[in-house]
Amino acid sequence: MVRALFPGTFDPIHLGHIDIAERASRLFDEVVMAVYDKPSKSLMFSPEERIDLVKEAFKGNSKIKVTGYSGLTVEFARKIEAQVIVRGLRVFSDFEFEFRMALANHRLAPDIEIVALITAEEHTFLSSTTVREIAMLNGDITSMAPPFVIKAFKEKAASLGDQPAVPNSLRD
Repeated sequence: MVRALFPGTFDPIHLGHIDIAERASRLFDEVVMAVYDKPSKSLMFSPEERIDLVKEAFKGNSKIKVTGYSGLTVEFARKIEAQVIVRGLRVFSDFEFEFRMALANHRLAPDIEIVALITAEEHTFLSSTTVREIAMLNGDITSMAPPFVIKAFKEKAASLGDQPAVPNSLRD
C-alpha cells in the first residue's frame, strides 16, 4: 500500500486543495491530509476548526484521512509510514519554494518521495490568504471554497465583530 501525506495549514481549505487531494487519491492507496498546528503565520481558524473543515471536505472519500500534526513534516511522514509527500503547484513562484522544500526534505528523509501536482487551471489564483481576505471583507468566495467553509467564515466574522483580521491588501 502506498500512503501519501498532503501537509498544509489549510486556513481554510479551498477548492484548489480539494482538487489536489482528490487527484492524489486516484494515484495513491491512501492520502493523509495533515493539518499543521503551529505555522509561523497568522491563522484565522484554530487547529481543531481547520481539521473539522478538512474532514468535512472529504467525508465521502474513504481513501482520504485527516489528522493534525506538529513538528517536521518528514518526521510525521515517517511516523504514519507515508512513502510520498504530495504538494500542489499553482504558479511559477510556488515552484521555487516547493523545490527548495523538496530538496531539504529529501536531505532529511531520502526514502520519502515528493510528488508535485499541477493545479487545475481554474484554481491557479487560489490561496488560503486570498480566500480569507475576500471572505473577511464580505466578498463572494462561492467559486473558491465549498459552502461549509463559507458558513464557517460567516460565523468567524460574526464572532470577531467590527474588527476583522484582514491585511490592507484587499481593503485598498
